[in-house]
Amino acid sequence: MKRLPALFAGHGSPMNVLETNRYTETWRQLGEQMPRPSAILVISAHWYTQGAWLTSAAHPRTIHDFRGFPPALHETEYPAPGSSELVARVKDLLSDDNIGEDHGEWGLDHGSWGILVKMYPDADIPVVQLSLDGSKPAQWHYDTGRKLAALRDEGVLVLGSGNVVHNLREMDWQNAQAEPYPWAVSFNNFVRDNLESDARPHPLVNALEREDGKRSNPSPEHYLPLLYILGMRQGSEPVTVPVDGIESGSLSMLTVKVG
Repeated sequence: MKRLPALFAGHGSPMNVLETNRYTETWRQLGEQMPRPSAILVISAHWYTQGAWLTSAAHPRTIHDFRGFPPALHETEYPAPGSSELVARVKDLLSDDNIGEDHGEWGLDHGSWGILVKMYPDADIPVVQLSLDGSKPAQWHYDTGRKLAALRDEGVLVLGSGNVVHNLREMDWQNAQAEPYPWAVSFNNFVRDNLESDARPHPLVNALEREDGKRSNPSPEHYLPLLYILGMRQGSEPVTVPVDGIESGSLSMLTVKVG
């Protein structure tokens, strides 16, 4: 079986679900160009928990975790099935970390289905979400990605969904084309420049300790999914950027593909 890439996508505004733009077109093209996965594991910024959890419902619900958007967005459903097999496999790979199962309280939040609806609009590939354990340090998230790397050789697409720069307090909500803040550009460039680093620890593990990292991410949950994807890199695999951009001054739409 051919090894699948691992993917991090800057998901941005929920309105991307209803729009066609260079980001959504990139996601669509990736879905068409990459080998079709047998299942998808998503690590989304919007499921930030104490302890790590997996969605284990046979039919995870579509969560509309936003307010104030058009009715068409709130009415959008992504009825992908779950996968008990993938849940069991992830728990096996992470056996030392006591991963819990969520039987229906959660589901697929807009960080996951907002991208998957563009990549795989038929919603016919099983999807499981893995939560971000907010009690763990950044290195743990990177190391968890390394433990999960075997999934790529088993037909599973691993998708991290967040934003490298995610400062909503300083966003220009009225102007998506607003000039990016210098600190946002600086941090986004630092991430891009270090994607293929072979240093240990990886320089992006502790990047939020930088001043531009703190400004770009007042809280870590939108950045952490990237660490899982970088942890899945095997050997000297290429790491590429299918699309990039900073919207509204302080929201990075960087997409990263490993492999």
